[in-house]
Amino acid sequence: MSEYNSKRDFSISKEPIGKTESGRKNLRFVVQHHMARKEHYDLRLEYDGVMLSWAVPKGPSYNTKDKRLAVHVEDHPLSYRNFEGVIPKGEYGAGTVMIWDRGTMRMNEDFSKTYKKGYLKFELKGKRLKGKWTLIKFKEKNWLLIKENDDIKGFTNIEKLKTSVKTGRTMEEIANDDKKKNAIATPNIELTSPDKIIYKKSKTFKKEIFDYYRKVSKVMLPYLKGRFLSTVRTPNGTEEGIFFKKHFSENAHLKKVLLKEKGQKEDYYTVSDELGILSEVQMNSLEFHISANTVDDIRHPNMLVFDLDPAEDVGLEDLRNGVRELKRTLDDLNLVSYLKTSGGKGYHIVVPMGTKMTWRKFSTLANKIAKLMEEKFPERFTTNIRKSARKGKIFIDWLRNTEGASCVAPYSLRAREYPTISFPIKWSDLNKIAPQDIDIKNFSKYLRRKDPWSTFF
Repeated sequence: MSEYNSKRDFSISKEPIGKTESGRKNLRFVVQHHMARKEHYDLRLEYDGVMLSWAVPKGPSYNTKDKRLAVHVEDHPLSYRNFEGVIPKGEYGAGTVMIWDRGTMRMNEDFSKTYKKGYLKFELKGKRLKGKWTLIKFKEKNWLLIKENDDIKGFTNIEKLKTSVKTGRTMEEIANDDKKKNAIATPNIELTSPDKIIYKKSKTFKKEIFDYYRKVSKVMLPYLKGRFLSTVRTPNGTEEGIFFKKHFSENAHLKKVLLKEKGQKEDYYTVSDELGILSEVQMNSLEFHISANTVDDIRHPNMLVFDLDPAEDVGLEDLRNGVRELKRTLDDLNLVSYLKTSGGKGYHIVVPMGTKMTWRKFSTLANKIAKLMEEKFPERFTTNIRKSARKGKIFIDWLRNTEGASCVAPYSLRAREYPTISFPIKWSDLNKIAPQDIDIKNFSKYLRRKDPWSTFF
């Protein structure tokens, strides 16, 4: 599925993410009418866990004398047979896709052998296409789709068949419905697929995720505003198809920022209001990450972050003692620090920096603090990134403080098994709140308390 996935940005297109599946005996086929840059029909035949695919410009014909050009394209996932909708402008294959026909199919010969020889023989049992058909390769990716002689009589003009066999809609109706479904209204964000399950184990729905961010967006925004934003997107939930998004995509509530890197301009983005956060959630962003620098001053980072990540054999009390040791060291350096749960195994300590420092000095400072902890308490801390070196120790991840890196934002949900939150807490909470204690089910009681980070800015 690598070629299929590389051509698509799943944060923009609603096409299914490509993954192979185990083969099955009852094979299926689909023909999708595709109003792309050039109108055509896509013939997809199930084989060995994927949909073998051909673009047929004129579509199939029951006339046995017709030899219809069929251009072999990349394999598609099996789930693509159910896709009907609009591929957004600017994306690969942009345009409206309608399920023109679908059904089951039977191989008349061994596909694995004939495919290599350059032909395929199969029998279709769809609503519109039935009987025996052949695909013959004649040049590179160009094949011919031909109807074989049998007793089945069918249509002569496919242009008369203008509705979906799945929904009964025309191309125009599919496009209009898509516009309505995906409209972002101001001042509210319209949520699509509210009943989609994001966290399978806790059965947490997209609507619950959206409601959570709606409730925390006001207190969360100051940490995101003006910083480079990146998100972890989970279009199919937290158990599959997760990907990291750091580049700008068209959205009225995001601000594009162009940066020159290695001679090329790269487009990043930031949010400036609460609708920006919610529009990202609507687009399946679950986890929010922020940079240590701001858009207005990219050369001077101003927020140190230390991620204390314990090895599996480090107990909670040992972890808490390690957090206290780091706080004492920061206090001795006159650095005011703030604490939050990670939502994972450890805690995060964040230090707002008032002094302007270059990236080099900033990263060196973070590294020296981490090394100091390792030297003072060699039995407790390590700066070695290798997991084999972490046994019985707490890894101090200071690498969040290097140029181009990011860290999980305060109030962000985590894309883990359960809907835990990286939530700001008081230093006095360290004894009472474990790293994964605050989640989407109980966050309200913590949100009602006085803001433990009220002096952060």
